[in-house]
Amino acid sequence: MLTRRELLKHSSAGFGYLALAGMSNHGREAFGAEVANGAEVTAAHPLAPKQPHFAGQAKRVIFLCMQGGPSHVDTFDYKPDLLKDHGKRAKYGGSLLKSPWKFRQHGESGLWVSDLFPQVATHADDLCLIRSMHCDQPVHPGAMTQMHTGTAQFVRPSIGAWTLYGLGTENESLPGFVSLSPPAGSSRNYGSAFLPAIYGGTKVGRTGSRFAQAARFAGGAQESVPDIKNPTLDAREQRRQLNFIQKLNRSQMPDGDTAHVEGVIQSYELAFKMQDAMPSLMDLSDEDERTLKAYGADGGPTATFGKQCLLARRFAEAGVRFIEITHGNWDQHNRLTEDHAARAEACDGPIAALLADLKSRDMLDETLVIWGGEFGRTPSAQNGDGRNHNNKGYTLWMAGGGVKGGYSYGATDEHGFEAVENPCHVHDWHATVLHLLGLDHEQLTYRYAGRDFRLTDVYGNVVHDIIA
Repeated sequence: MLTRRELLKHSSAGFGYLALAGMSNHGREAFGAEVANGAEVTAAHPLAPKQPHFAGQAKRVIFLCMQGGPSHVDTFDYKPDLLKDHGKRAKYGGSLLKSPWKFRQHGESGLWVSDLFPQVATHADDLCLIRSMHCDQPVHPGAMTQMHTGTAQFVRPSIGAWTLYGLGTENESLPGFVSLSPPAGSSRNYGSAFLPAIYGGTKVGRTGSRFAQAARFAGGAQESVPDIKNPTLDAREQRRQLNFIQKLNRSQMPDGDTAHVEGVIQSYELAFKMQDAMPSLMDLSDEDERTLKAYGADGGPTATFGKQCLLARRFAEAGVRFIEITHGNWDQHNRLTEDHAARAEACDGPIAALLADLKSRDMLDETLVIWGGEFGRTPSAQNGDGRNHNNKGYTLWMAGGGVKGGYSYGATDEHGFEAVENPCHVHDWHATVLHLLGLDHEQLTYRYAGRDFRLTDVYGNVVHDIIA
């Protein structure tokens, strides 16, 4: 006869870390009924949809994370003085380096975009450029962590985890936060820290991989999530085990108090449901050839990122609250002309297709699409054809989700070294993203170690000027 410990061990086979995702219950609403001991038992689910603090325009986020720091002065921050002063001594040393790419005005708004992104430029009237971003960290790990969690010094929940904690999700069979090929270096960038673990991101694909497993056209999607299928038990037997474990756990709690184990039970339920929902959602074989071609998912340098962008649309459509895609490496200390061109070629078309697809499905207004890296790059040259890190001023853009389209906010100096007009710190950006989702960054708190924590700590101001 199996012991309770052995039953727990065997039932978790095939679920991996997903089955252990949530260790406590902080849900406010029933997310459906679960079956236990032959009868329905209604339980509050930690991922149940929650009411925002106020009516926000955005219902979900797709974050296109450009790892490595793309150069703002070569992409979305036009600096004619940099062209004019090419070769002159820069104010922080070295020589100024003009952009190898021409900038042109696009759309009715006339936004300046470089020739690195010709297809994204066709959506200029949907873009809201924040050209005055700045952060505290000049090195990749710290800046990337601050971009995701608000701090580089401490372990804090990521913006995706805070979003899921604040709003819940709209699909009980899928994780509410998915990170496709997450940023290198640390799980902190998609983790939940002291929030219940079920709010952390579900990692799909490996950083730097070609994403072949995660986006096969048929049958292979299940391989992209570790141990998504139980290799020894069918669904019926798994269901019986879960129901029995539920019964045992509930029987051990005095007076029917199940609060301490409900999160564990719900994480098992989610993992059980994901076995069918996740592989099916990630199977692109039902997409027509025109869609695959538009995203560049049918081959060539755009295939990897194109598949990821298409999956992001499918996840968003299915009710996932926060989707992040990591693309890079944009860290060109040399070979800027060659490597930035290659990075842009791989993602320009897919991003444009994603924006067009969301708009055609009437989803863009409720989907906040974000593009940006952890910092920018210097206007001065490094190693001849390269640029160094620059956290003092850089560009990030957003589209849809309640932001003004065809709009430019803030500015760096004449060469692009630092933000000088309407500076926007990472804390301000975080506050603004939460605001667009209907969440007050000062009210979205979690009590831990005797104090109330929030994504923006004690900082941050909503940038109301960019809100439509």
